[in-house]
Amino acid sequence: MLVCLLTGFALSQAFRTTASIMADGLRTDFGLSAQSLGSFAGLFGLSFGVAQLLMGIGMDIYGLRKTVLLTFPLTIVGAALSAMAPSYSWLMLGQLLIGVGCSPAFLASTMFIARHFPPEKFAYISGVALGLGGLGLLFTGTPLAWLVQHYGWRTGFGLLAVLCVLSWLLIFLRVHEPMVASDALPKPSFMEALKGFGSLLLLPHTWGIVLLGMVSYASFLTVRGLWLSPMLMDRYQFSLVSTGNVALAASVISLFAPSMFGRVDPGPTQRRTRIFNFALLMGGIFTALALVHHPVLTVLLLLLMSVLSGYGALLYADVRSSYPRETTGRALSIFTMAMFLGAALMQSLSGVVAGFAERQGSDIYLAVMLMIAAMLVSGALAYRFIQASPMLGKAAH
Repeated sequence: MLVCLLTGFALSQAFRTTASIMADGLRTDFGLSAQSLGSFAGLFGLSFGVAQLLMGIGMDIYGLRKTVLLTFPLTIVGAALSAMAPSYSWLMLGQLLIGVGCSPAFLASTMFIARHFPPEKFAYISGVALGLGGLGLLFTGTPLAWLVQHYGWRTGFGLLAVLCVLSWLLIFLRVHEPMVASDALPKPSFMEALKGFGSLLLLPHTWGIVLLGMVSYASFLTVRGLWLSPMLMDRYQFSLVSTGNVALAASVISLFAPSMFGRVDPGPTQRRTRIFNFALLMGGIFTALALVHHPVLTVLLLLLMSVLSGYGALLYADVRSSYPRETTGRALSIFTMAMFLGAALMQSLSGVVAGFAERQGSDIYLAVMLMIAAMLVSGALAYRFIQASPMLGKAAH
């Protein structure tokens, strides 16, 4: 059942990284500026992130299966609309629907893991889930690049719509939630569930987790999902399929990186120090991407970035261990919302920064990569110095 749920997450991974491969075609057909391209890529994360709160409440009240089955059809409609979009405005509407439709995909998977697997296995199992979900990234590497180069970007959206139909049917036929003890308890009302989310936001350590969550995954997604292909094509004259090969290699690495980090999870007392160090190291990689102007070194840095992106599995484990069991679902929902609102913010802001650099005649990729590095370091410092969770103190005893 978990694998069936993860097909939806894999497709959401594909949708959120299509902009990089489709960028050249979109710029040609709609005359998009760098800023407009950033807005297009960021809208998925914005709609996905904003919808997380409603998805979390829906899962509390109606369960994982019903929430996914009722929401995911919006993705199908959005993909079909994008494939036929006559203008940039229609393309943005399609992106909005896709983001909302995909919004319960990974949250449902992580809540399923939290409910039906032992806490000590959470980091490893969620790491494996992140890796399996990363299969969607493989499609937006060489396969999508070849498809777009030969048949156009609209065909890519059309094929994704078909795959979404198949995923929905698989979830409908195979996913049935096992009963747990909490299922016998009365379901909260909408307002009670909303107040439950609000109470978590009053806890100081929540904001440390949220601020790093907003920039950790966003940094990888902004490059892999938006700027990787344009940077390699503009700086080094790579072909579209060549950039697709690099994206594919980065995606293959990202399949295994989360489970690797999950397997070496040091536990609650040491986990936060490692997360902080990995975030700073990731910031150093983006600084190097900004300053290095050599094709081989740039590709190696992109692959190293993919390896380190796996530390996100430790962040999910930190959320799981920082709150009481009865609030795990809400905490995961808030963290997932922060991740994708952060991705929307970073992608959109990267478009603004790139547009400004473009108007100034400067290197847009230098400006974008330094912006990402600065945001990562800021998030890491917030995570490091905002008060730790009292749950971690209990875990140390």
